[in-house]
Amino acid sequence: MSETQTRTVTIAAIAAEAGVSVPTVSRVLNGRSDVAPHTRQRVEALLRSHGYQRRGGRAPEAPKLVDLVFSDLDSPWAVEIIRGVEGAVHAEGAGTVISAIHRRASDARVWLDNLRTRASDGAVLVTSALDPTLESELRELHVPAVVIDPAGVPALDVPTIGATNWAGGVSATEHLLGLGHRRIGYVGGTPSLSCSRARLGGYRAGLAAAGLRVDPELMDEGDFGYESGFAAASRLLALPEPPTAVFAANDQMAMGVYEAVRRRGLRVPEDVSIVGFDDLPAAPWCSPPLTTVHQPLAEMGMVAARTLLRLVRGEPVESPRLELATELVVRDSTAPPPA
Repeated sequence: MSETQTRTVTIAAIAAEAGVSVPTVSRVLNGRSDVAPHTRQRVEALLRSHGYQRRGGRAPEAPKLVDLVFSDLDSPWAVEIIRGVEGAVHAEGAGTVISAIHRRASDARVWLDNLRTRASDGAVLVTSALDPTLESELRELHVPAVVIDPAGVPALDVPTIGATNWAGGVSATEHLLGLGHRRIGYVGGTPSLSCSRARLGGYRAGLAAAGLRVDPELMDEGDFGYESGFAAASRLLALPEPPTAVFAANDQMAMGVYEAVRRRGLRVPEDVSIVGFDDLPAAPWCSPPLTTVHQPLAEMGMVAARTLLRLVRGEPVESPRLELATELVVRDSTAPPPA
């Protein structure tokens, strides 16, 4: 093997050749004792053949490349996640490759093929589109992974980073109830996602705690996009007895609700109060500024990346399931209902 080849072989490539995980190779490099003797011998033989040497009891190679994979990249939400991941990865002197698979198995396969080629050290997945076959292939590559905001319980045996979506839904609903609203509309996100179900659960729990029944007439579904928020709010506002407030499951849909209110000749918050979820950078610039539940998106990305880098180095992670706290941010889009 040439000197150039020796320098470019990654821990992930060693792991794949040995048939073990990347953390196992890192544990061998770090002189850890929690590796089976026959596994250690196999890994050490490959390390020698590729020119690796243990230096001061630490792995000689820092992470070089991390993949960040989204279902879609058409949302400001994704930008915040990228900011957090890239910041943490850059601080380690590594690079980030960003991909979107658009919920298509063919795109996911292309990404996996590219992953093999570049021998990435690990992957942060912000997606649920990998089918079981592709999930199996990802495991066979021995590339450690972390999932942000999983659709459900991940099929991959990987750590997950999320937010307290249910508690955020409760706080948004309680805020509107505290202002005196009793007919509170709800515009939900994509129902297959666990964050959507949790926010809806918080809305239901908030109403139940106030002794109010959940009225299906006041509920509609969206897909987290502006247009779906506009369409759902247009239906709700056309009811014979429309809601005096609307809780939208994300800020983009809440901005669609703004437009639906405007087109009916109504005002925010004098006629209709609106609460969103995410606290995107655009939220304070809405007219009026949007009351919303702050979701620490950049921090979620940062924690996911740091968790992944610990896995790459063979270090233990703090917890396999983390939920970062949400917080209601009250601005000018909410007020007591009209007399």
